[in-house]
Amino acid sequence: MAGLQLSGLASGLDWKSLVDQLMQLEHAPVDRIQREQDKNDQQAAAIKGLGTKLTALQTAVTNIKDQTLFSGRTTVSGTTGSTWTLASTSGTATGSHAIAVSQVATKARRDGVVDITGGISATDSVAGVTLATMRTAGVVTAGKFTVNGHPITVATTDTLEDVFNAIHTATGNDVTATYSAADDKITLASASNATITLGAANDTSNFLQVLKLANNGTDTVASYGKLGTARVSTPFATAGLKTAITAVDGAGAGTFSINGVDIAYNVNTDSMSTVLKRINASSAGVTGSYDAVNDRVVLANNTTGDLGITLSESAGGLLGALRLTSGYTAVSGKNAEYSIDGGPTLISASNTLDGTAHGIAGLSVTVDSATTQTITVAADTAKMRAKIQDFLSAYNAVQSYIDDKSKITSTNGKVTTSVLSSNRDVQDWARQMRSLAFNTIPGLSDTIKQISDFGLDLDRDGQMSIKDSVKLDAALADHPTDLEKFFNTSSTGFAAKFDTLVGKLIHSGSDSQDRLAKTNSALDTQIADMERRLTQQRELLTNSFIAMESAQSKIQQQSQTISNAFGVGSGSGSSSSKR
Repeated sequence: MAGLQLSGLASGLDWKSLVDQLMQLEHAPVDRIQREQDKNDQQAAAIKGLGTKLTALQTAVTNIKDQTLFSGRTTVSGTTGSTWTLASTSGTATGSHAIAVSQVATKARRDGVVDITGGISATDSVAGVTLATMRTAGVVTAGKFTVNGHPITVATTDTLEDVFNAIHTATGNDVTATYSAADDKITLASASNATITLGAANDTSNFLQVLKLANNGTDTVASYGKLGTARVSTPFATAGLKTAITAVDGAGAGTFSINGVDIAYNVNTDSMSTVLKRINASSAGVTGSYDAVNDRVVLANNTTGDLGITLSESAGGLLGALRLTSGYTAVSGKNAEYSIDGGPTLISASNTLDGTAHGIAGLSVTVDSATTQTITVAADTAKMRAKIQDFLSAYNAVQSYIDDKSKITSTNGKVTTSVLSSNRDVQDWARQMRSLAFNTIPGLSDTIKQISDFGLDLDRDGQMSIKDSVKLDAALADHPTDLEKFFNTSSTGFAAKFDTLVGKLIHSGSDSQDRLAKTNSALDTQIADMERRLTQQRELLTNSFIAMESAQSKIQQQSQTISNAFGVGSGSGSSSSKR
């Protein structure tokens, strides 16, 4: 029977082709439904694309609804290259103001006495002072330095005496190096009275810089400053301070106060770095620092103005050892002195002059120089224009998209439609937006009531554009409040109405996509049912033709058997004719 499935094997009829043709005719309704689905998919895609553009339009509308847009301000100085910092808040009164600063505010400071620590050695001998442990402002690096063209190589484990001997040897016993504990300086001297030349471009050690040795064009070079500095990372007991700290208990703990704030310390466990950090983190309102070059501690107020710094401790305390309570230099803080628009001199402890200082609400000027500058506060027309232009672009993009997707063209009598040509709802969306765009906003003044009042207009294609740029600029600069009312009046303003409309259109578009999706889902069910019936029908036809082929084959076999039994055939016919 399997062989009988070959089309026409017994009957000579190509019944498989006939079945295919019959089923193709039967499949026509399915094809029609699938074309309907394709059309629905195209419409859904087009509406989705429109939804994207409507969302962009809604964003542009939201940006125009920003409460600070039309009250935004720009603040500029008339002085080219001004370093003053300018700021103005939303709604600051526009206008120009001449600010004349005769004195900027500074911070009060207390500079401790210099050289609070001992020298790098207690005696003139430096045989026990290694480069790694010397109490100098910098740390000597290993490498070489040059004296009179002769390289001297040093290691951080060398003593200062080792280096002195190396200099003497390298210079042919000409240059002698010595240390004076009284001066805390090193001196290089030439026995031949020749000029001493220090350093070379290819030196790799910073020995000369750390020991403050520099060329002076003579035969004797001494350190240009004292060398000893405090060990800021080790406890005070071993930091090298000249003055002993005695106002502590048996464990080494003591206390001092700055501006009434107590600061605790322990000479056995706390270092200068630790205590300075403790001061800076406290509520004393000062910043402490160690000046390694001058070997002194400096305290400075955190804020500017004519404000003092008050210190208190028992005799023999840490502040005394740091030379901050006697012999120090007090630098008074200064208040800023200025005038506004030629008025009387005003005073401010801060260099930031805000509304409380000059009386112009919302304007803040931070000055850093004693000059006169004209500060102009104006409406931020550039930002307003940019947001309006963004709205125009988004609005026109929606209109162009709807026009493109719903247009109908005729060429030589042939009419061509677009994907949304039959969608009257979407086409009505464009009309609604055009109508709303050109409406007059009720309840406003005579200055700005519709878009044409500030230079905008609609053309015949529904596109919105700036028709009169001068008129728009004038409205932005001179009537920003009227523009704000036009756009942002609650519920009745241009932006509020557009926001409501666009929100509805986005929702409608989403509903349309859902309906199309549901329609196609229902059509999928229909197609599945029809395909199932067509499959059954094909199977029925195929089985019928196979049965026909089988019957035909049996008949042919029986006929052949009868013919063979009675000798009927081509061969027997030939024998009869011979008789």
